[in-house]
Amino acid sequence: MNQTAIAPAAAVDWGVIDGEPVRLFTLENDNGLMMRVTNYGATITELHVPDRNGHFADVVLGYDEISGYAGSSPYFGCIAGRNANRIDQGMFELDGKSYQLAKNDGPHHLHGGVKGFDKHVWNARVFSVPDGRAIRFGRVSPAGEEHYPGELRVSVTYTLTNSDELRVEMEATTDAPTLCDLAQHTYWNLAGHDSGTVNDHLLTIEADAYTPVDATLIPTGELRPVRGTPFDFREPKPIGRDLMRVPGGYDHNLVVRGTPGAMRPVATLRDPSSGRVMELFADQPGVQFYGGNFLDGTLRGKGGVMYERYGGLCLETQFFPNAINEPSWRAPVLRPGGLYRHTMVHRFTTDGE
Repeated sequence: MNQTAIAPAAAVDWGVIDGEPVRLFTLENDNGLMMRVTNYGATITELHVPDRNGHFADVVLGYDEISGYAGSSPYFGCIAGRNANRIDQGMFELDGKSYQLAKNDGPHHLHGGVKGFDKHVWNARVFSVPDGRAIRFGRVSPAGEEHYPGELRVSVTYTLTNSDELRVEMEATTDAPTLCDLAQHTYWNLAGHDSGTVNDHLLTIEADAYTPVDATLIPTGELRPVRGTPFDFREPKPIGRDLMRVPGGYDHNLVVRGTPGAMRPVATLRDPSSGRVMELFADQPGVQFYGGNFLDGTLRGKGGVMYERYGGLCLETQFFPNAINEPSWRAPVLRPGGLYRHTMVHRFTTDGE
C-alpha cells in the first residue's frame, strides 16, 4: 500500500487521560466528506455526508468534548473489545482453564469489561492512500488486562475513500490463546445526529435467522428463522414498524447470510427524509442490531442535543454473542501464529429522489 504522511494540521490536542495526550484527527475525501476520530478508544466522533440535495450533516452521535467519552459514553463511536458484546456470567473456559471476567452489565461481561478498549488511549498515525485518507490506531493489551489471558497486539485502520466509503480494518495477534472479537460501535442517524429517532429509517439486513436471547440478552443457543418475527428485515422496513413487538427494543444478533470470512452484504440503511443511504459490507458471522434502547434523554451530546431513546442505531458486525460458551458456534479464539482480521465497508450514497 502506498502511503504518504499528511500534514500535522490534520490533528489537534484534545486533552489528557491517564497521563497520555488525546488528539482529535480530521480526514476529508475529494468529495467533501469529513470524518473526525480520536485516539481515545479509536473513536469516530463525527462523519459529515451529503443528502440528496448536496447538504451535509453529521450522521453519528457523540460529544463535543473528550470528557463525555471518558465519562458517560454508551460506547459512542468506539472500538469495543477485547471481546465485544456479552459473555454469560463473565465466565468462559479455554484449553481446560476457567476464566472469570468482570460483570459490568448486570450479571454479565460486556464489551471487554470495566476498562475495555474504548477507555484506552491508542497510538495513531495518519496517512494518505491512493483512494483516500486513512488513520491507523494501535495498542498492546497486556496479558491479564481485564482478566483476559495473553498479550494482544491490535491495529484498527479507518480509511475515508474518494468513493465515499468508510473502510474499517481490524487486526490482532497474540502470544497465548485468548479471546478476540472487536466491534466498531458507531451510533448512526442518517437524518443527522440531532434529528430525533431513527424509527422512520428503512433497514434491510441480509439475514434469514437470528439468535434469540433470554431476559438478560444472552443468546439461548438457538438459530431461529426471522420469518414471521419482528427480526425479519430481509426487505426494507421502517425500524419502528415492529418495535413494540420486541420487549425492551432491538438489541439482537442476526446471522449474516453467506460464508463467514468472505466480504458480503450485511445491511442497508436509508433515511427517507434526507435520501441518505448507507450500505454495510463485512466478513463476520453476525451483526448486532441495536436500536438505541438505552438512550434516555439524559445524555447531552454534540451541540447540546439531548439524545432521546432510539436516537441512533448500531450495526456491529461480530462473532455471535457468548459464542465461547456455545459449543456449536464458531468461537472467537485467537492463538499464537494466528491473525484476527475483521473488515467492514460503509458505502454512502443518496436515493436521488
